[in-house]
Amino acid sequence: MDIQLENNKYSYFGIHLEVLLSLFLVIATIAVYWQITGHDFINFDDDIYVFNNLAVRAGLTYESIKWAFTFTDIAYWHPLTWISHMLDCQLFGLNPGMHHMTNLIFHIFNSLLLFFIFKQMTGALWQSACVAALFALHPINVESVAWIAERKNVLSTFFWMLTMLAYVHYSRLQGIWRYLLTFFMFLLGLMCKPILVTLPFVLLLLDYWPLGRLRLKIDMIDSNSVKAESKKYGFKEFPFFILVLEKVPFFILSAVSIYMSVLSVKQHGIIASTDLTPITLRIANALVSYLVYLGKMLLPLNLAVFYPYPYQIPIFLSAGAGLALLSISFLVIWAFRKKPYMGTGWFWYIGVLLPNTGLIQAGLWPAMADRWTYLPFIGIFIIIVWGVADLKVRWDLKKSHIITAAIAIFLILMVRSYSQGRYWANSITLFEHNLITTSNNYVAHNNLGLALKEKGMINEAAEHYLKAIQINSKFELAYLNLGVIFAGVGDHEKAVGFYKEALRIKPDFIAAHINMGNTHLRQGRIDDAIGNYSEALRFKPDSEEAYNGLGAAMVRIGKLTKAIDYFKKALLLKPNHEGAKRNLKNTLATLERNK
Repeated sequence: MDIQLENNKYSYFGIHLEVLLSLFLVIATIAVYWQITGHDFINFDDDIYVFNNLAVRAGLTYESIKWAFTFTDIAYWHPLTWISHMLDCQLFGLNPGMHHMTNLIFHIFNSLLLFFIFKQMTGALWQSACVAALFALHPINVESVAWIAERKNVLSTFFWMLTMLAYVHYSRLQGIWRYLLTFFMFLLGLMCKPILVTLPFVLLLLDYWPLGRLRLKIDMIDSNSVKAESKKYGFKEFPFFILVLEKVPFFILSAVSIYMSVLSVKQHGIIASTDLTPITLRIANALVSYLVYLGKMLLPLNLAVFYPYPYQIPIFLSAGAGLALLSISFLVIWAFRKKPYMGTGWFWYIGVLLPNTGLIQAGLWPAMADRWTYLPFIGIFIIIVWGVADLKVRWDLKKSHIITAAIAIFLILMVRSYSQGRYWANSITLFEHNLITTSNNYVAHNNLGLALKEKGMINEAAEHYLKAIQINSKFELAYLNLGVIFAGVGDHEKAVGFYKEALRIKPDFIAAHINMGNTHLRQGRIDDAIGNYSEALRFKPDSEEAYNGLGAAMVRIGKLTKAIDYFKKALLLKPNHEGAKRNLKNTLATLERNK
């Protein structure tokens, strides 16, 4: 069934208005983000995702692809994300500008798909274009685009959009192949990031509005606003039970994805204990964050790459936030019939953001993160845009006034996003800005210290590590980095002292065990070094660094054959390990000379 939307008849210079609006989206987005193609990698996850990850740097090889589909010790299971990074390395090597370019391309496609999908569902050209423009140009989305390690965000959203597009066509024309295509796109999205577990819930919201597929005994939807439109564009009604049954395979796949994600982080012991962050604090932070995000959407200032987790939240603040969310939800439900877009938009926001509220935490978990709103804010943008369209009719607003206001808003967003994008030029500019926009940010101090150390500014780096410890005395990474600094200048005793403090906080801290082993090896304390490497292997039996260290220790005591075995084990685990390769070659040469 070929649907010809009324808006398509308008054209300028022989070009359809839809095409012109698409060009605006592309040009405006490029104008804001082209600068990132000249930006560097940053030392926050870009290292473990790309430039220090040997499997990724190897490009598309059998071994690297096999690794991508395993439970790595870096993050949850997302093989397609790994493969996308590998493809970039295959094509561009470690040129950060091209890796940034890939993120930008996905963001542009996501914006265009969002525009096209909502136009297909609603026939509302201008509203659909404005939702897409807010998504493309809002400063809070800069993090997802300008951060190479957030490839998983823009890539998973790409498949989210393709799933929605396939679902719209399935909803209009039905058919098993269209259904399977929708399911397949959903599967690919889950292989990029588990956030797509919320998509079946969103599809049910779309069934309600704007698709109008939900048949209710009590007509909760204004027939003038949704029913007529859904029939006009070919969407048929079904009972709620049928629509839920239709989503059962999607919900099952979501459950499998959740299980695999939890299993992968549990396997590597990176789930944060409720002893460190009590569940009551997590719930309080989640409630407050929902409202803080809305504030940042309306006034996108003081955006940061890392927001430190609060030590406590006053009960009146969390209770007030909870009451506000309940009140808004009640008003949205009350307005369902005449303003159905409010229900879809609000519960899209609440539901899609839920997995990132921190009720379950893994690794270094922030209080909130700009990147987590990349998809959820689409729901709020829907409410804003369709709400303005309603006000125009109710208050008889002049179209010229609305257009002028919209142009002004988009220009402000573009300038603000461009400005925000400049902070992502490198690790120093990013974390210096992070320290300005947040307080007591031990992570920003630590990562700024790492960046300064890379520039040879050792004393300045040490000052930031010490500030990180002053803020959070249990931050083991800062102790590790101080140990590395002192080991580098030859003060081995101080280095060992900091490594011990890191291990007191986190006994299974592999990097601290290995670094202390390396320091002991330099001191000639071979037995201590062997003990450190053995402890590392106790916590991580597949640590190639520990095997390489043990090999070096064996060389020092003349056990060359055993050393060779350890170097071979290291290379078996990581064939591209340069240190193990060099050590094995030298040891074999020494053994040959001694014959």
